[in-house]
Amino acid sequence: MLREVFGYRSFRGRQADVIEHIIQGGDCLVVMPTGGGKSLCFQIPAIVRRGVGLVVSPLIALMQDQVSALRQLGVRAEFINSTLTLSGIREVESAACRGELDLLYIAPERLMQPRTLELLSRVNLALIAVDEAHCISRWGHDFRPEYLQLGRLGEHFGTVPRLALTATADSTTREDILTRLDLTGAKQFISGFDRPNIHYRVVEKLNPRKQLLDFLKGEHSGDSGIVYCLSRRKVDETAAWLGTQGLSAVPYHAGMDAAARRAHQDRFRQEDSVIVVATIAFGMGIDKPDVRFVAHLDLPRSVEAYYQETGRAGRDGLPANAWMTYGYADAVVHQQFIERSEAPPEQKRIERAKLQAMLTYCESAVCRRKVLLEYFGESHGGRCNGCDTCSSPPERIDGTEMARKALSCIYRTDQTFGAGYLADVLLGVENERILHNRHHLLSTFGIGKDRSRREWIMLLRQLVVSGHLRADPEFGVLKLTAESIPLLRGERRFEMRIAAKPPNRRIAGDRSRHESAEKPPAAIEALQSASQRRLFDRLKEARLKIARAQNVPPYVIFHDRTLAEIVMAQPRSLDELAGIHGVGKQKLKRYGEQVLDVLLDEEP
Repeated sequence: MLREVFGYRSFRGRQADVIEHIIQGGDCLVVMPTGGGKSLCFQIPAIVRRGVGLVVSPLIALMQDQVSALRQLGVRAEFINSTLTLSGIREVESAACRGELDLLYIAPERLMQPRTLELLSRVNLALIAVDEAHCISRWGHDFRPEYLQLGRLGEHFGTVPRLALTATADSTTREDILTRLDLTGAKQFISGFDRPNIHYRVVEKLNPRKQLLDFLKGEHSGDSGIVYCLSRRKVDETAAWLGTQGLSAVPYHAGMDAAARRAHQDRFRQEDSVIVVATIAFGMGIDKPDVRFVAHLDLPRSVEAYYQETGRAGRDGLPANAWMTYGYADAVVHQQFIERSEAPPEQKRIERAKLQAMLTYCESAVCRRKVLLEYFGESHGGRCNGCDTCSSPPERIDGTEMARKALSCIYRTDQTFGAGYLADVLLGVENERILHNRHHLLSTFGIGKDRSRREWIMLLRQLVVSGHLRADPEFGVLKLTAESIPLLRGERRFEMRIAAKPPNRRIAGDRSRHESAEKPPAAIEALQSASQRRLFDRLKEARLKIARAQNVPPYVIFHDRTLAEIVMAQPRSLDELAGIHGVGKQKLKRYGEQVLDVLLDEEP
């Protein structure tokens, strides 16, 4: 099935174990990184087992992408969502009842409607797969109330094997998923969280727009990617500004008209070199394999959210970047969100802990991959050479004396000011506000002139993350904590991290790769000659023509990896083409002759 239908040579990770378990009728929870092949874990069993595989999916775009891809493979797949007419829905329902489908995709809110449950009681179900299962957990990063009813699936379909799948779930979230879906006895398949082809980088937020532009033009000219912002207004402004800089950028957020959101998402899926600037409303379930970067202009609210969002880059296994600007104000904004929410105390406590973990990741002086993986309970030796702290190790200095000066300044200004004001006092800035407050008369006024403003802001931020200071969520003012006392008295040392200037990098632009990144297929890495690049581009043109005729994304026809392997292998027959990664029996039948025609036309 793997070879003939999907065109793959071997299973990855624990795919084979999961598939065998489900085929035998077992329930399970599957946690695999984005791009790790979760979909195959329910697609193959749905085809092998008798009946229809029911897939619960939260997004229309995800349903459409997966159904389009399956149809290309000759798999009988359909979806039911709001894009279909009433007659279209009736046709799909009838096909399911007659057993003429292998897979049926449906949204959670539609699934749990009485009419749908009654219909499915007349369908022979092969399995039920709950995709993006973290959405059911209040402790997860993307809780969706419509998922809560899915716990009743066991009542209605108790004999049907069920599986929950997600790319992101710590131990607390995993337990919550199993409890809420009534799968407490299910087997868990937890794959490694490492994405070795992604390079992680966090830069201090100084001039974020310029920093973003330098990153995009310096390393990702002509690439597709996602830029995440915290607010809708910032999304609109950033997308418009990138457009003035000659980049093809479109906004995406929940405040936009639905038709505009759909048009922008379709452009991203079907065109090269499109950048989507978005809130977190965009991205879950995006199957586009050639996203070369994910950039954050604001701090994500948790490590889980960060991992999920950055995981949308490099699904094809080729080098990709996860880049983020981060500053003191980001932490304050998120604290305000937490404290002003109507969440119960226990949920607020967990959200504070998640934010603290995210801040710790940003301020880390050790390997970021190590910090990231250990958060999910996976050990890592460090020195991955695939993050900024490994490739450009930050300087570590004894910041004890600086910290004591800062804490003393906070105490003497009555713990009622923010980081910017405190930095001015330490630097001896005689501005109107300081003079009005008579803080120029304090003993701490000007005692930090030997350091830059940037260093004082950096120190105050690190004191907050280390717990020596607390940022008031309402006003952003800094206050001392119990941890401050030993440091003020000189009974404890404080090590300060000063980020090194990052080296110039070009990741996707010149197709170089990181030393630590998973070695991409030789077929892609070796595309260096002009003739090879020309043939690759001609295959992409042919693919685009086919995709447009069918109104599907180009990657649904063939991935870039498949085209590149075709270039290197130069198959001369359909039998030789059948040996290429991603060329299954149905795609060989549909497109084999067209591919060979392009190869033949390229010969001298």
